[in-house]
Amino acid sequence: MEVGTSKSPSNCESTVDHGDADPFQWDTREDCQVRQILDRIADKWSLLVIALLENRRLRFTELRREIDGVSQRMLTVTLRSLERDGLVKRTVHPVVPPRVEYELTSLGRTLHTTIQSLVTWTERHQEEIAAARSAYDAREAKARGAEVTAS
Repeated sequence: MEVGTSKSPSNCESTVDHGDADPFQWDTREDCQVRQILDRIADKWSLLVIALLENRRLRFTELRREIDGVSQRMLTVTLRSLERDGLVKRTVHPVVPPRVEYELTSLGRTLHTTIQSLVTWTERHQEEIAAARSAYDAREAKARGAEVTAS
């Protein structure tokens, strides 16, 4: 085995000199920890849950009510994954019926800052993105029209 090569299948580091490394090399392996984490936190439901839990605790039903379009099953899967990753804390209160609340962990709160930056960027540039989409759609429609005419 080469020096610097990990026996761990979840290690994404390359033995290539990093000066020549492809910056997207980490994305080429399904078992890469970085890819798995990014897949989790970049999921639209996870982003919404993390954003909603900023500085507050919410019950499952409150989260479901706040997140338009999420199914009960998808919210359950999302919350379990976020809990497993250490981003969300689940607290079960011993009352009848049981009351379950969710809140961000300290690790989850550090991620919230990053997500808020992404949301702020999106809000700041949404008009530019809408204009780019319209221009692209117009070019594509024109190109399709030209193809039909040429046929």
